Amino acid sequence: MITAMPRIAIAVKDFEAAVATFRDQMGMHVLDFSPETVPSLGAHVGMCQPAGGSNIELMAPSNPDEPLSQALQKFLDRRGEGIYAMMLESADPNSEAEILLEKGVKVLPLMRGAGGRDIHPSSTHGVLIRIYPDGSVTQPENPSSASPHYTGIQKVLIATHDASLAADVYANGLGLVAEPSQIDTDRGVLTCVVRPPKGGVIELISPVDSSQETANELELFLNEKGEGIYALELDADGDVTHHDFQIFGTRFFISK
Repeated sequence: MITAMPRIAIAVKDFEAAVATFRDQMGMHVLDFSPETVPSLGAHVGMCQPAGGSNIELMAPSNPDEPLSQALQKFLDRRGEGIYAMMLESADPNSEAEILLEKGVKVLPLMRGAGGRDIHPSSTHGVLIRIYPDGSVTQPENPSSASPHYTGIQKVLIATHDASLAADVYANGLGLVAEPSQIDTDRGVLTCVVRPPKGGVIELISPVDSSQETANELELFLNEKGEGIYALELDADGDVTHHDFQIFGTRFFISK
């Protein structure tokens, strides 16, 4: 059983610049695990841990001899900086992997040094999913936060060619709770909201009316990059300058 969506990982080229941006410019609490992860996994890892929602994980290659570093570098060479993976949690990732395999989900062999199991993007409409044990990262009780006090990820938007088909995968394949698909005429999209037990929510969206701005942008995204995570949505308690911006190849929407 999937129990949470604790974080979304972003692959970056310059790890220190990414940490500085999220910590100093966005005012988020950032924990740098690099002293542990560079020797053990060959990659820099930092965790942005604002209150509420899902965390933002920053990852950058370090040691080209290690599998995680190789995978990150391959991603950066192919797609550039951007959202690398969605992390989910389960009480027993290996047992969960066996259940998913029986359902026809393409679960990959355990990567050397990895703490979780990977689901190939071909099974999840373009999203690399990693399943970790419950409580894979401890959240601070009172994380530091500067104005405008961004929250964690409230929503992950996944661009698909058919949100109804994607919803079947996430509901029946992964066992997550999915609301009925419906047309959003204002955005010109077919949408389905999927709710992991903890963390933010997942919105599967597909364009149906390209005369609407959102649907048109989704079509452009799908034509350029194919299916996958399109944007992350945060909340902010204070005044924000931009409600839609892109950093490190990742698009953020800010709601209030």
